[in-house]
Amino acid sequence: MQKDRTATLMLDDGTAFQGYSFGFEKPVAGEVVFNTAMTGYPESLTDPSYAGQLMVLTYPLVGNYGVPPREFNPNGLSTFMESEHIHVNAIIVSDYSHEYSHWNAECSLGDWLKQEEIPGIYGIDTRALTKKLREHGVMMGRIIFDDIDNSQLTMDNYGDVNYVDKVSCKEVIVYANNTVRSYPVSTPVAELNSQLSVGNSQSENKKRVVLVDCGVKTNIIRCLLNRGVEVVRVPWNYDFNPLEYDGLFISNGPGDPDTCEAAVLNIRKALLDNRPICGICMGNQLLAKAGGATIYKLKYGHRSHNQPVRMVGTNRCFITSQNHGYAVDSSTLSSDWEPLFVNMNDGSNEGIRHKTKPFFSSQFHPEACGGPTDTEALIFDKFIGLL
Repeated sequence: MQKDRTATLMLDDGTAFQGYSFGFEKPVAGEVVFNTAMTGYPESLTDPSYAGQLMVLTYPLVGNYGVPPREFNPNGLSTFMESEHIHVNAIIVSDYSHEYSHWNAECSLGDWLKQEEIPGIYGIDTRALTKKLREHGVMMGRIIFDDIDNSQLTMDNYGDVNYVDKVSCKEVIVYANNTVRSYPVSTPVAELNSQLSVGNSQSENKKRVVLVDCGVKTNIIRCLLNRGVEVVRVPWNYDFNPLEYDGLFISNGPGDPDTCEAAVLNIRKALLDNRPICGICMGNQLLAKAGGATIYKLKYGHRSHNQPVRMVGTNRCFITSQNHGYAVDSSTLSSDWEPLFVNMNDGSNEGIRHKTKPFFSSQFHPEACGGPTDTEALIFDKFIGLL
């Protein structure tokens, strides 16, 4: 019989949920959110958009297919994960499978959490917890252990922390011809443009896409590279405008977009040009802010693989993968912009587009991973076709 240490989830309103530890044992705090997806925990755990959060999985059985190998391709991208390491502060589940079976599994979920020092607790009534979060809205919480000193545990308000700055790359990273090159952000623009031109001459003059990394998922980069472009990945606050490029892509990311004013200012400069711009998730919100719109926080967010969205002006509907807690207020869009997609559950904005210029975005994740791939071609092929 498996016997694990007792652990307790304490919500900000004083509610306590007692369970058992199956991960690393240390007290942690964060914003408690729920994800209703049935599969994909390796991808969700390594999604940088979950930074600073305690992730509740509503599907009752977790861990039964283990964890795939932590392998990296020659271009430096993870083969099976969405980033180099786990980003959630902790994972909370109802029933953890101590035994796993899968052809591609390398270790158990519990062992992986221990290796990366991430707590995990099971035996929680995740149905009751999710109902509370739906009724009250997401709230801060902490995981504590009875026989571990919890006195040093601090709990910052989630919206006050710039989590994008924590997860964004710190160098300019170039992906081309299945290789990767890095340059310090201090590299003079003229020198960087020269280096990029040399590299591109060896790659048959591919179109170049600047990717603003707000916490990018690896599959966004894969989807761009699979369409034959060169990707120049830059930190969230890097002024990319002097670079020589054909299109701009703004990634997903964690936290409140109002903490990312430097990115908004740089995107606003790009809007003066006519080069194509596409954004995903946080990228949708930052593009909207650059265009003059405002953002608000959803009560409990969209975190699932089954969110229905409709393309505005049509009857075309798509089932999408999503992970966000903020949304664009469509009523604040200027006359130059219009909604592109709308959520069929709550009517919230799921994308915008400029009426005359090649700028558009989606709040959902067309690259999915995990989740349905209904919209991958819709978003990525359209963007590449505009270059």
